[in-house]
Amino acid sequence: MTHPMTEDQRLLRDLVDRFVQRELMPLEPAVLEREAAGGAYALTEEELAPLHARCRELGLWGLDVPEELGGAALPATSLVMVHEALGGTVTPFTVPPDSPNLHMLLHAANAGQRERYLLPYARGETTSCIAISEPGAGGDPAGMLTKAVRDGEDWVINGRKIWVSRVPSSDFIILMARTSPGKGPEGVSAFLVDRGTPGFIIERQIKLIGGRRVYELVFEDCRVPAANLLGAEGQGYAPMQLRLNVRRLEMGARCIGMAGRALAMMCAHAKQRRTFGALLADRQAVQWWIADAATKIHAARLMVQAGAATLDAGGDLRDEASMIKVFTTELATEVLDHAMQAHGAMGMTRELPLQLMAQQVRLMRVYEGPTEVHRMAIARRALRRHG
Repeated sequence: MTHPMTEDQRLLRDLVDRFVQRELMPLEPAVLEREAAGGAYALTEEELAPLHARCRELGLWGLDVPEELGGAALPATSLVMVHEALGGTVTPFTVPPDSPNLHMLLHAANAGQRERYLLPYARGETTSCIAISEPGAGGDPAGMLTKAVRDGEDWVINGRKIWVSRVPSSDFIILMARTSPGKGPEGVSAFLVDRGTPGFIIERQIKLIGGRRVYELVFEDCRVPAANLLGAEGQGYAPMQLRLNVRRLEMGARCIGMAGRALAMMCAHAKQRRTFGALLADRQAVQWWIADAATKIHAARLMVQAGAATLDAGGDLRDEASMIKVFTTELATEVLDHAMQAHGAMGMTRELPLQLMAQQVRLMRVYEGPTEVHRMAIARRALRRHG
C-alpha cells in the first residue's frame, strides 16, 4: 500500500476474505460445472438470495454509497481491497450496488432522478447497465452515431449499441447518445431509459468466452422524457469517463485477486508435484514464474492503491486508470498462463478455475477500452507533458 493500512481497512479486508472463503468458494464447483455444460455463468436465485442476506447481516452492502443515502461511504482505497478479495474466486458476485453506475448517478443525477433512480439503486432494490459502444465505434466513444433529437417534452433516440452487459436483468439503462453532431465528446449526452420503453429493442444475445453474455440493442424512435436527460445536454462524456475510471480501478483490483489465486495454486501444486525425481518447486523455471508473479502483484497492488487515493482526493485519474488497466490485465494473463502450465494437463481442464479466469482476463484486455487504445492515451499524455 502507499501508506499503512488502517485498523478499519484491516478489519474490512479480513471480513471480506472470510466471506469469500466461507460463502463464495463453496459455490465454485457448481459454477464451473454449469458453465462447462454450456449453462449460464451466473448464480441462481436460490444461490444469490442467501448471499445477499449474508451481506446485509455483515454490513457488506452499499459500501461506497454516501451515508445520507444509507451507505457506508467507504473510500476507494478500501473498496479496491474488497474487489481484490472477490477476484480470487470465479463465483460471480458483486456487493450491491454496482459501483461505476452509482458514481455516475451521484455525479450527474438531478433531484428528481435521485429520488426515482439513484435512491432505489443505492438501496440495492434496482439494477442497471450502461450502453456506450456501437458496432462502428467500439473503442472510440467520441465516434458514436446513436443520436437523440429533442421533440417537445421528449427526446427521440435512434441508433444501435453493442457489447452491453446485464440488459435483461436491468431495471434501467444509462444510454449514451449524440445530441450535437460534429462536436466530438462535447456533443454526447446521457439518458436514463427504463426497461420496456417502446422502441428499446434487445436485438440479440452474444456469447463471449469466459461464460460472459452481452447484448446488441436497437433504438427505433425511442421516446424518453426530457426529465430523463442525465446531467446537462452535451456534457455526458465527463461523468461517463468517471464511471469508466471507477470500473478500471475495480478491474485492476480483480486482476490482482485472480493473479493472487493463481499464484497460490501454483505454489501449492509446485510443492507436491514431482517430475523426473524433483519437486516443481525446485525447478528454476517455476521458481522464476513464482518470483515474477509475487513481484508484479506487489507492484500492481501499489498502483491500484495509488489510483484509488487519486480518486478519493478528486484528482484526475485518467492516466493512472489507463496504466492500471494495461498493467494488471497483462499481469493476470501472464500469471494465469504460468499457473496453468505448471499444472500440466490438469491446468487445461474445466474442473479448475484457472481456465475460466484466463478467459475472463482475456476479455478484460478488450472491454472498458482495449489495451492498445490505453497505450495510445498514455503516450499522448506523456508526449504533452514532455513538450
